[in-house]
Amino acid sequence: MSVKTIEGMLDAKGLKIAIVAARFNDFIVDRLISGAVDYLVRHGASEDDLTLIRLPGAFELPLAAQKLARSGKYAGIVVLGAVIRGGTPHFDYVCSECAKGIAHASMESGVPMGFGLLTCDSLDQAIERAGAKAGNKGVEAASALLETVRVLEQI
Repeated sequence: MSVKTIEGMLDAKGLKIAIVAARFNDFIVDRLISGAVDYLVRHGASEDDLTLIRLPGAFELPLAAQKLARSGKYAGIVVLGAVIRGGTPHFDYVCSECAKGIAHASMESGVPMGFGLLTCDSLDQAIERAGAKAGNKGVEAASALLETVRVLEQI
């Protein structure tokens, strides 16, 4: 029996990619951005083909991602932010609505989005996920986006 397998090449050459990132917790998000940009460039993207958009916080990310997707200018969008739990339920609302909004924007537009929103219980967890012990989730979001773009091209 022969099964056809579709896999994405990790080649960013020629792709226009937007990176939408929150300014809130920028000392963490800046590391995610650096990781995503470095990953994409190492995999063939030209820095001229990357567009970075900064917004106030995570709650604002889905609308910008949706507008970028609808523009038709980008093969994909990397969404980056960091929300750290505080003493109120605000964390839960922001994280939930951001995740739902990004998923909706991607499904509605058909444009893949790499989801790199850190949702951490502490600053230490955020630091670990922005380039320390747990790797860099900006790199992982860019990698997931790139592979998804290339798989969708084959479907």
